Amino acid sequence: METSVTETFAGRTAIVTGGGAGIGAALAHRLADHGAKVVVADLDPATAAKVAADIGPAAVSAGGDAADAGVIEQLIATAESSFGPVDFYFANAGIGGGAGLDSTDAQWSAALEVNTLAHIRAARLLVPGWLARGAGYFVSTASAAGLLTQLGSAPYSVSKHAAVGFAEWLSITYGDKGIGVSCVCPMGVDTALLREGMIPENNAEAGRLAINAVKSAGTVLSPEEVADTVLAGVAAGDFLILPHPEVLQMYRNKGSDYDRWIRGMRRFQATLENPGS
Repeated sequence: METSVTETFAGRTAIVTGGGAGIGAALAHRLADHGAKVVVADLDPATAAKVAADIGPAAVSAGGDAADAGVIEQLIATAESSFGPVDFYFANAGIGGGAGLDSTDAQWSAALEVNTLAHIRAARLLVPGWLARGAGYFVSTASAAGLLTQLGSAPYSVSKHAAVGFAEWLSITYGDKGIGVSCVCPMGVDTALLREGMIPENNAEAGRLAINAVKSAGTVLSPEEVADTVLAGVAAGDFLILPHPEVLQMYRNKGSDYDRWIRGMRRFQATLENPGS
């Protein structure tokens, strides 16, 4: 019999990075609604504290960079001291990064650190304990860009592809050893990342292209809609969670004829760059 969302999360302990706003805040609220205890983590401690305060006794907050191994260690320690061993880790923090070939090494590094290496470092710290317990669950917030691409942002596209690749590897390697893995790949979500986080300081035009590409590709969902889809997917044990179901057909189209897909993406980009032509 299929396990319900509440049965999956009630009484469990979860950490949510990027939990101060957007998808992370929605996940934290929904987890608590289903009976979980939540550590709300965010680079901005004030936003994390507000979300935790809104949730109440089922949540505590923590500030810090989710890509920093020392911060992750502290998040795990906070969860264990406040609620008990970590059952679920939602690697949700993410940034836009730079634009194209003008992206600086610092922009590339930041995107890879937050969007990819943060997941690797968290898994490195959590998986040994989960193996010993025979249970644990890792949720990677990647992006449809990790399955397709992101017009206007090479660092975002590459780092999200890497996040998908790591989640795949993690599931293949540990999926038969009690560790669950889900990879979340949404398109447009009404968050600060979509509104301004995709606009790098050194190339605003490319940033606007990235935003328009996402908005043109499909419906922009609310963070709450995404959170509900994510928790349902985790409860079902799904690896690939697609808040925008149409991404699956896009991914199939890409794989069935790669050259045709590339040509189509070029045409899509040209349309966005020259809307009146």
